[in-house]
Amino acid sequence: MKIKGNTILITGGSTGIGFALAEAFVKEGNTVIICGRREHKLKEAKNKYPQIHTRVCDLTKETEREALYNWVRFEFKDINILINNAGIQRMIDFRKGISNLSDGENEIDINLTVPIQLSAYFIPELLNKTESAIINVSSGLGFVPLAIMPVYCATKAAMHSFSLSLRHQLKNTSIKVFEVIPPMVDTELDKGSRDERGQRDKGIAPAEVARATLKALEKNEYEIAIGMAQNLRMGARNNPEQVFQGINQ
Repeated sequence: MKIKGNTILITGGSTGIGFALAEAFVKEGNTVIICGRREHKLKEAKNKYPQIHTRVCDLTKETEREALYNWVRFEFKDINILINNAGIQRMIDFRKGISNLSDGENEIDINLTVPIQLSAYFIPELLNKTESAIINVSSGLGFVPLAIMPVYCATKAAMHSFSLSLRHQLKNTSIKVFEVIPPMVDTELDKGSRDERGQRDKGIAPAEVARATLKALEKNEYEIAIGMAQNLRMGARNNPEQVFQGINQ
């Protein structure tokens, strides 16, 4: 996969892994479009890289997903890469009942419904390109779940499954389907939960994920497991119970 001369849409692209990918792709000479819910964060991204195109968008709303699709396909007809990056992570204790599940943003909507629907919107456009790609950001926790974040881990496991199926469906087309599998990354994803738990290790830098991703894209490595996520992926296949117990002590 070429990493230059593309037109790329990145969801959740104003911070964290999304912004690190935007930054890396801009430096390689690509046209980059990012969307997010926080206008001030999008402005910060554009102030740093004026060539980035931005759009305020709440992807949890189906009307805004459709509006984003229509805007991109009319304003950026060369769109050939969709990066499904937007996501949230919550600690949920099911012993506390439905209120604990409902008291916060819906991880299933943001982490799973959004990328599935955006893929459905954009695939017909991408099929018309000589070379195109869908890049789904999952997680090492999609292979071995951390029990305090059960819904997040379930959505990332589903993203892995979705990526496999999509890759198979599109194998004889111009669209390549990549899955980025990060380890713990130092971002706003958990909204301060690591601090609440007194967790000192906040994970690797988002830029490290971006570097590994671009390197793997050039080599057409479709499952891009980074850092400790490689161990989780391997452990899930070779000794799942031991690895699960190890991270959930």
